[in-house]
Amino acid sequence: MSRHKTAATIAVLVCATIGVAGPSGSATASPGPGALTTIDTSAGNRAAPVPGLYDWSKAGFRGGQDLPGAGAVNPSAGCRITAAQLATAYQVKPDDGVDDTTGIQAAIDKIHSSCSPSASYTKLSLITLPAGTLNVSREIHVDANYLILRGAGTDKTKFVYQPDKNTEYDVVTPDGDQWDQHEMTYEDGSGGWLWPGRGLFRVQSRGVDPGYAGEYQSAPANRKDIFEGTINAHWKAGAKLREKPGDKGFAARTGDKTVYLATSGKTSNMKVGGFINIRAANTMKFYQSMNAVPTTWPLQNLHMRQQWFTITAIDTKNHTVSIDKPLEYDVPVDSTSDGSTPIDGTTYASKASPIVDPIVGVGFEDFSFTQAPPPGVTPEQAKDNYGNLAPSLAMHGIVFKWAANSWVRGIHASMTGSHPIVTEEAKNLQIVDNELDGSWNKGKGGNGYFRGSRVWDSLYAGNTTRDLRHFTFQWSASGNVVIGNDIDSDFNIHGGYERNNLFENNTNKVSYAHRSGNCTAHCGDEGGDAPDDSSWFPIYWSTGQKAVKWSGSSGPRNVFFNNTMTKQITANAAYTPYYADHTKIYQFGWDGTAFHHLDAAGKPITDWAHNEQRDYSHGHGVDDTKTSTAKSLFLKNIS
Repeated sequence: MSRHKTAATIAVLVCATIGVAGPSGSATASPGPGALTTIDTSAGNRAAPVPGLYDWSKAGFRGGQDLPGAGAVNPSAGCRITAAQLATAYQVKPDDGVDDTTGIQAAIDKIHSSCSPSASYTKLSLITLPAGTLNVSREIHVDANYLILRGAGTDKTKFVYQPDKNTEYDVVTPDGDQWDQHEMTYEDGSGGWLWPGRGLFRVQSRGVDPGYAGEYQSAPANRKDIFEGTINAHWKAGAKLREKPGDKGFAARTGDKTVYLATSGKTSNMKVGGFINIRAANTMKFYQSMNAVPTTWPLQNLHMRQQWFTITAIDTKNHTVSIDKPLEYDVPVDSTSDGSTPIDGTTYASKASPIVDPIVGVGFEDFSFTQAPPPGVTPEQAKDNYGNLAPSLAMHGIVFKWAANSWVRGIHASMTGSHPIVTEEAKNLQIVDNELDGSWNKGKGGNGYFRGSRVWDSLYAGNTTRDLRHFTFQWSASGNVVIGNDIDSDFNIHGGYERNNLFENNTNKVSYAHRSGNCTAHCGDEGGDAPDDSSWFPIYWSTGQKAVKWSGSSGPRNVFFNNTMTKQITANAAYTPYYADHTKIYQFGWDGTAFHHLDAAGKPITDWAHNEQRDYSHGHGVDDTKTSTAKSLFLKNIS
């Protein structure tokens, strides 16, 4: 696939589009621009914030700094492992058909122990991968800070991932549709702790909380990773909260930069300059604000509202922690302190959860990867197939969890087991100029996405994706910028109060075939048990009553601007423009001053399916009152 591929010229039908009326006559659209792989996203080209909109100027690596160049690599030979050294010292030899997992892991572990403790963003270690094919059978743990893994070229160095029996999920749900997080357990450990699941590369601490040390030691090989990373788990590291003086039931409010900790809350794992996740408990009133009730789905005690911050001060006398950015949501002390009735009969605490061992400064550059075909399955069978063709082999490509200030550049992923790139608690990532093509599993359980979950202040630029289920933000993702990407799926605001994300200067051309009904096995649907009869449009917005099953509705102020979006509404039809006005700033879930669930004639919609083409402007959940003649809200200049 070319990194500069452009969309074909398309005929345009007269049609009503969401939020705006279609053109008064037929026309021919210009070719899509393709992925913008040469745009300048450097700090010097960041635009000043637009009054009344979120400030995205610090999105990406280290708050908007350039990705490291050659001068940022440690000159010490001891912290540079060459392709030749991989072959001689670690037995990592391309094209020999021998499993290279152990050698690659050993090289990373060497950097972790010898170089990472004294490394920095300007003294990065480097592992140079050889040209040719490398074979991997187990997840590679990239938990060495300040490390670049660099190939010989995007399609010169190639990883072929064939998960072994200790990596393949050994427990699937009774219907066989997906791996079973609840039943894949060991002693106190839950398979859900592995979420979002195993991958080829995992950027995450392997630190085990001391309370699980014995269980970790005794766990079999296919269960040990359940306990890895628990050093960061909120139920172990997090501190409960108390009321802010004069504000009954709340530890902090939207706009605050100080959070009140319970007097018994431990601060030993908190440090100035460290990361902390402020996690607000779900409450009945919060669910009601999203029009998520009444519903047939069970409500859950979760921390749907979350965000990573940097600690600026810790007051051990007054039991407070101060953070670097204003809060974007209210923080009740617990799930009933705002006057709500208990969810599921129990009270659930909000938390201030320090990230005890974040992984930072990791970069992936200039190689490709694929997951070997499952038995009896071909790529042709997976094309436009939104089911799980191999549920026990739904491994991801690159997983970022409890990670920050890292990047993926010049990667070509083809036919991964599930998500080619996925996050779960990550901050200030830069995912740029990659090609992500196809997945063996794109069905029930949320597979085959380009997925940003619980990701904050990150930059996704110049990527090309083909035959994935969605480009997704979910689970409180906020402050991210998606610019110059070329995709053939939808931009999916998947649910969980994600907010303040910017989508601009992208191209998505969505075929009629891009629909959950195109499925041969293990299908499912967002929030249901079978595919619906709709076809995905260029934007997906999660409604409260449907999305409550997995996370709740989309949140406020997800912004779309100057995108080229088209949809083939029926089979073999021409493509129709969608939000065709390139000067309007469309703020979803917003009425100009506060969150507004999308509605039809004043009644909140219960499902996005079959409501995709309604006009939600003029007070129905999409604020389009702001306009701009600039090409970009994020950058000063874009070419």
